[in-house]
Amino acid sequence: MTEEQAQKFKYSNTSMNIFVNYAHRGASEYAPENTMAAFKKAFQIGSNGIELDLQRTKDGKIVIFHDNKIDEKSNGTGKISDYTYKELLEFDFGSWFSKEFENEKIVLFEDFMKEVSSKDLILAIELKEEGIEKETLEIINKYYNRANVFITSFIYNALLNVRKLDKTIKIGWLIKEDINQKNILEFMKISGNQICPPADLVSENGIKLARKNNLGVRLWGVSNENIMLKVYNLDIDGMTVNFPDKLNELIMNN
Repeated sequence: MTEEQAQKFKYSNTSMNIFVNYAHRGASEYAPENTMAAFKKAFQIGSNGIELDLQRTKDGKIVIFHDNKIDEKSNGTGKISDYTYKELLEFDFGSWFSKEFENEKIVLFEDFMKEVSSKDLILAIELKEEGIEKETLEIINKYYNRANVFITSFIYNALLNVRKLDKTIKIGWLIKEDINQKNILEFMKISGNQICPPADLVSENGIKLARKNNLGVRLWGVSNENIMLKVYNLDIDGMTVNFPDKLNELIMNN
């Protein structure tokens, strides 16, 4: 990305001062989600943000995986918590997507953080369960510039736990409705930073309410280009997409 192109990412907001193109579970349109292949593809495309999901294994390791069960995204069955990390390494997490990615392995969160430690990316790290907050914070603080991290979750109590452990790390609340006074007030109780509604439900009034309360806004559920085009010109800080190259193109042309 050239200097001139990079400037097009600049965006006036309350949180990062850039418009963030979050590659959803990596560049998951082009590689199996939440694998190193998907993350590396996002790096190649030039995405300036990565979104990923964390769960705990049977032996307490933090790995990157989204679904409740591994059945659809590997050749195994059951939950992440049914297996040790070593046992999970026996499964193929790539062939479900394409033969090209046969034997792609599950990614240890610490290994991912080592991989990105020298990169200038904004990370949205989603907690899929409670109880992993302390270890997640420890790994972030060991390897990365915490100023470039949002810890996010749909689980309010997980964010509450993060805030109890760390008063300054940025947190983002994923919600399944438009932004409203009730969820704003609830989020402000834990000194929230970024509220994240679904792209198909967000409204301009909701975004204005967030801004009035000095909150950043990131959209999720941008599942196709039509939705991307519809929400791009709203007063948002970024969006999570499977196809970061297409969002880059939109940014560069506007």
